[in-house]
Amino acid sequence: MTQNTKLELAPFFTYASCPLPCISPSHSHASAVALSLLCRTEPTRPDFHVTELKCGGFVVGFHMCHNIADGFGMIQLMTSVTELMVKASPSLLPVWKRELLTTAQNTTPIPYPNPAYKPLLNSLDSTSDDVMLSIPPNRMVAQYFVFGQREVAALRSHIPGHLADSTTSFELLTAVMWRCRTIALGYEPSQRVRLIVTMNARGRWNRHTLIPWGYYGNAHVSPIVELTVDELCRMTLADTVELVRETKLSVTKECLASMVDTTAYIRQRPSLTMDRTYEVSDTRWIAAVKGLQLGWAEYVGGGIPLAGDLTSKLGSHHMRCQNEDGEDSTVVSLLLPRPAMESFKKEMAVWINKHDKNL
Repeated sequence: MTQNTKLELAPFFTYASCPLPCISPSHSHASAVALSLLCRTEPTRPDFHVTELKCGGFVVGFHMCHNIADGFGMIQLMTSVTELMVKASPSLLPVWKRELLTTAQNTTPIPYPNPAYKPLLNSLDSTSDDVMLSIPPNRMVAQYFVFGQREVAALRSHIPGHLADSTTSFELLTAVMWRCRTIALGYEPSQRVRLIVTMNARGRWNRHTLIPWGYYGNAHVSPIVELTVDELCRMTLADTVELVRETKLSVTKECLASMVDTTAYIRQRPSLTMDRTYEVSDTRWIAAVKGLQLGWAEYVGGGIPLAGDLTSKLGSHHMRCQNEDGEDSTVVSLLLPRPAMESFKKEMAVWINKHDKNL
């Protein structure tokens, strides 16, 4: 689908509200392309939408069925499309090796799902008391938080040197945002909160299951950790960072297969109850599409907009951007009720502007 608009590129990239983060205003009067990605869960073919802008640039947006493909797969498809546009042969042919992610075929019913997801299954018949599930997205506030070198360094100052040196920015930001979000939402100390870390089986961590180049299917795995609000808030930031890291490292070959089996197990059941759950995903790899060769336009940015669906309500995407000083930075999306968002920003400001290691 193609559409023309009188808008220019720059208004899409303000720091406070942009779905495609932090593009330099210098791109607003030149041929440029930005990329937007939305996900569906119902079966459907990919849906491309090209919007031509007044400045000569354009935005390519697409939906996909997440049950079939993932962001990596769609970027591979987009790369092939751009290669065909400049009359080049596709450099990467599609392959389908989904059996690599599954256990051996078994005709007997799966007796139990991945143990980590049992609390979500056990609460299928319960009524949610989580404000994040009861308030509709149109009554919430979307914010994008930019973390440059100064902000990341300030957060690192709150954890010991040996851990600060080895902690990734994703682990650090996830730990801080989970704590601040939990406090901002005002959950009771005895209530249990969960963190889901969405990872991809194509990642460097997965040395036990080779995912071939060209595989476009969904290769997500989602390890989960659960504890009470009181336990989370009493932890030091260093302990929270280590908990995030341990959750990431908990994914083994057996765990991966178990998660696939869990998906099959719940297929005919109601959706999981996601009470007090925070899901995070590191999508900074989308910067890899800078290699897109369109023949006449320069790729200037891309990301995943907050679409108002359940994933947007409960999760954050970590994306690449440049801050106002031109530094490579990370921008993190967040959707919260307005009072909770104000509380979240105050909590985050304490971590960034204070240097008390006992926080």
